[in-house]
Amino acid sequence: MSDQRKKNREAALKAWVTIRKNRREKAAKGVEKLDKWKTVKALPKIQHPEEILQEISQEWEGNGVVKLFKKTPNDIACGPFWEIRWAFGCPLNCSYCYLRGTMRGNMKQSYVKYEEIERCLNEAFMKIELPQIFNSGELCDSLMNPILMDKITNIFNNQNKHKIFLLSKFGLEKIGFLLDNHKNQTICAWSINADAVAKKWETNAAKPLERIKAASLVWEEGYDTRVRIDPIFPINGWKEHYSKLIDDIFSSFLPNRIILGTPRGLWKTINYAQKANVDMSWAEYFEDDSSWGKKLSFKNRKEIYSFIYNKLDSLNYPIHKISICKETTEMWESLGLESKKRICNCYGTNAYKA
Repeated sequence: MSDQRKKNREAALKAWVTIRKNRREKAAKGVEKLDKWKTVKALPKIQHPEEILQEISQEWEGNGVVKLFKKTPNDIACGPFWEIRWAFGCPLNCSYCYLRGTMRGNMKQSYVKYEEIERCLNEAFMKIELPQIFNSGELCDSLMNPILMDKITNIFNNQNKHKIFLLSKFGLEKIGFLLDNHKNQTICAWSINADAVAKKWETNAAKPLERIKAASLVWEEGYDTRVRIDPIFPINGWKEHYSKLIDDIFSSFLPNRIILGTPRGLWKTINYAQKANVDMSWAEYFEDDSSWGKKLSFKNRKEIYSFIYNKLDSLNYPIHKISICKETTEMWESLGLESKKRICNCYGTNAYKA
């Protein structure tokens, strides 16, 4: 390990110790406020902003904490995946974040009690027969509470069938628990955007290079480490910006999988973003209406995906390890790609292995 990487690792572990110390000191002064915690009974009232009601299946579809998220628009290639609703909200407050529509603009973080999370996960492990990926970063940032996430990943460590997927925009300060004790059933992933995009619309998140550093450290520790480049904005000079981002990633580590996506604007997202008075210039790129909200034009999306695929191909990155999220069957076909219809290509069974 190089001296710089050693320093990064030591910094992450030091931050982890500080987080635990601060949490213990806070606990010593009194208990958590009751309204910070959510009960399992309250969870059905919290609807994902992208979720469309569908006929109830006879199969088991969750218990509140664990829920089958079904992407229903007929023209979308994507299928269902399992999510862990362990927490809600996010402190990073990205301008375009779809979570604004989840809690009617309230981005304040709240959590489910650990005992209920443990009970619901153990039930899910018994009910769900085939190995699955459980996405913990759909309704929050997976690393926004490393103390609680440490406990949750340990639950997964106690079995060897299902895996938990962590998705984050944090940096070194949140990964100490991953370095301190290896989590065999944990997949780590970072959402990383071009620096120009991050500076404009992801101002509270870690800088892209800091996210890359964090990802490279857990990758070196043997974790299945993935990257999500989404949303890709066609800003001025976007090809140079995203080409540099990919070069920066590949110069630090080799992602086990890469997820691509372009901006999506649900009416709830746009409405609550406007009410929050954030920079709304990200919405100026929308041209088409779709079953998944407003999108870039088909032509622009195809150009973006083609460019990124060609860039990754030039680096000899396997095409089967790349997926495009929340896209139409028509787009997959126009790119000459084969998707398994109604199967999630990012978090589904065909993405279980690195």
